[in-house]
Amino acid sequence: MSDMERYLNAATRDNTRRSYRAAIEHFEVNWGGFLPATSDSVARYLVAHAGVLAVNTLKLRLSALAQWHTSQGFPDPTKAPVVRKVLKGIRAVHPARERQAEPLQLIHLEQVVASLQAEAQQASNQQDQPRLLRARRDTALILLGFWRGFRSDELCRLQIEHVQATPGAGISLYLPRSKSDRDNLGKTYQTPALLRLCPVQDSQRMAQRLGPGTRPGVSRH
Repeated sequence: MSDMERYLNAATRDNTRRSYRAAIEHFEVNWGGFLPATSDSVARYLVAHAGVLAVNTLKLRLSALAQWHTSQGFPDPTKAPVVRKVLKGIRAVHPARERQAEPLQLIHLEQVVASLQAEAQQASNQQDQPRLLRARRDTALILLGFWRGFRSDELCRLQIEHVQATPGAGISLYLPRSKSDRDNLGKTYQTPALLRLCPVQDSQRMAQRLGPGTRPGVSRH
């Protein structure tokens, strides 16, 4: 991969890139469309999936098609008046309230943390250091994610040298990029120490046990 390709890839987030690839595949393979596309074929694609796919999903598909045509040097068919009008009509005929995931309730957070603490205690009794580390790491990440509202991909990008935990005071952590940080300028977040369900202690233990340059990640066990 050339330096130019590497920088171009870095300009688009991995999740967005995967979503765009899936959208292009859906247009070409599942629906049988041709690329480069015409505005008429894009409009017919929208009509074929009206009421089946959510409007936001259709908008994502249009964004993917627009990005493909622009990057390949072709005119963008999604900007044509017929495409915009069809999408507007679909929104009017198939109105739908957007579904939002239910937030994690405090009682459920307590249950998760209690389970991880029991896991850590059992691992400590058995002198199972990898298991103990996973349990403490996951506790710290879950508490950080809950109190700061971090996404899972943001938690996975945390690096130990970017986390400073002071017992009884709080945590200062730096995220080099996030979904809300479109320009990748990075941002520092502060989290105070709490009386209950506090992420400070577990974060400090995690930082002490993991070496610099380590990405904590989230255990899938």
